[in-house]
Amino acid sequence: MKGLQLDLCSNSCKIQKLRTIEIKPIWLDFNHEHPMFKVHNPNRILIVALVTFFAGVVSAHPGGLNKEGCHSNRKTGEYHCHVSSSQQPTNTSNSSQLNLAAYSSAFGTVDPEPQSNVMQLDYDGFTVWLDCSKRAPVKFRFNAQHDTGNLPRYDTFMLDPNVPSECQQKTSKAYGLGYDRGHQVNANVLDSSWTGIMQSNYMTNILPQTSQMNRGAWLLTEEITECYRDIDELLVIGGVIWGDNPDDDYFVTSHGVKTPDAFWKVIIRGAGENERAIAWIVPNTTTATKANLDKYLVSVAEIERVTGEVIPVADYAKHDKPSSSWVIPYGCDKS
Repeated sequence: MKGLQLDLCSNSCKIQKLRTIEIKPIWLDFNHEHPMFKVHNPNRILIVALVTFFAGVVSAHPGGLNKEGCHSNRKTGEYHCHVSSSQQPTNTSNSSQLNLAAYSSAFGTVDPEPQSNVMQLDYDGFTVWLDCSKRAPVKFRFNAQHDTGNLPRYDTFMLDPNVPSECQQKTSKAYGLGYDRGHQVNANVLDSSWTGIMQSNYMTNILPQTSQMNRGAWLLTEEITECYRDIDELLVIGGVIWGDNPDDDYFVTSHGVKTPDAFWKVIIRGAGENERAIAWIVPNTTTATKANLDKYLVSVAEIERVTGEVIPVADYAKHDKPSSSWVIPYGCDKS
């Protein structure tokens, strides 16, 4: 079992009073599907439940801004940006609810794009499909196996030297305006391969994602992958929904790429009658935080309908939509 970590504050904070009142060992029999973890394992697992209560007030200094004009709210953990009204991303919504009808009309009813424009890039540990006409990745796929590595993340973003310049973004510079260089395949699932980690920072694997979405709902899908790959081997497939909103295409001149309206992801685990899948369409908005991830749950069948993709999952699993995202197992090492 990996070391358990209790992260009380993401930044410096002051806790007036902390009281741990109870520790209970709980035996779970995983011969049958458990409603929380949904794993199949002939062995029983001992889970130690720590019930911790905080009394008093947790306070923190609000902190300064980074070079992109953003910082984390130390009270809520949310990441946000302070930019002028002329620079504020317009791809926002007063509602965090998923509008599938909008995505369907913008993307799902059109003919598939000509495959002659798409390059398959087989990197170390993952595959990306790059649309030359859009200078952007449109789909990705990888297998996530038991975590055996802990290599650090690579700091530098680069163009892929083996891809024609007209097929990728014009520059690897930061986007700015409250948008991150968002990974389609995150480096953490590649942390046993230095080559894979470096290749994940190629701009052929990067698209503009609002910082709230990239560090919020999208990050949580990555953490779910990181934790559940230690339970089962996972197949992860995802991609882009471009939509038809030109108002947020800030980076066409600087980078040659439009800003997607949403991103989709499917995680598949198990085999045969034990096969399970979970799927999301995550809007590329400032409201796409971790707390809202469950609102973006869809069935695999819905992903296929909206995108035109055929997802390799059993038919009986394509129409299931969980009521909530898979729970992060207690003590999971997300590093």
